[in-house]
Amino acid sequence: MTLLSVNINKIALLRNSRGRNYPDVDAFAARFLDLGAAGITLHPRQDQRHARYSDVESLGQLCQQRGAELNVEGYPATEFMEVVYRYRPAQCTLVPDAPDQLTSDHGWDMRKDAALLQPVLAGLKAAGIRSSLFVDASISDADLALAKQMGADRVELYTEPYAETYGTAQNDAVLQTFADTALRAQRAGLGVNAGHDLNLQNLGKFLQIKDILEVSIGHAVIVESLEQGMDNVTRQYLDIIRRSVQAQA
Repeated sequence: MTLLSVNINKIALLRNSRGRNYPDVDAFAARFLDLGAAGITLHPRQDQRHARYSDVESLGQLCQQRGAELNVEGYPATEFMEVVYRYRPAQCTLVPDAPDQLTSDHGWDMRKDAALLQPVLAGLKAAGIRSSLFVDASISDADLALAKQMGADRVELYTEPYAETYGTAQNDAVLQTFADTALRAQRAGLGVNAGHDLNLQNLGKFLQIKDILEVSIGHAVIVESLEQGMDNVTRQYLDIIRRSVQAQA
């Protein structure tokens, strides 16, 4: 079954804008878990403009207490990896973000970045932390094989191209590309996650793709919660996931 991991970076951004612990990131994460989310995602960037490295510790404790997973995303800079190794989240998703990048907008170049990624993936495996690599749907079979060879456990499909074409004549073809990539990754021995710009409107169609293990959704969840309320929005996401599982059964 696909698991829902809620990215709470936007809650952290609101907190940081006022200089005190309001809204409380941990409290909102706990509420999402109480509502049925399977995990929490946190993406502390190098300038810590929203999620902070200190959040990894408290959210890790929360998720452990609740039997949930913490997924920590980020560029494998030295300080980031020190935090990951110190607090050992269930999953670490490596993302090729530049320090000043507004948001994630592309996947890894496996051959170009292999020298950086291979020792990091080995370190995560030694620490017992599941690894995932952020990748484009255009990734080749050779690069998927290289990801597996380097020790990655999963890949996360960068889904903005799907979201951008949702509702257009091009969307079915784009979705098929993602479905083909997911199948190729699975055949290479990699689990498949997905995330970026998924929302209540486009998630159901995307989950026609079989065996997506986890979707990480943040910006849309927060915006939709402002409009409709957290309880209602979280319930809708879980209903979409349940219906997708039933459709594939």
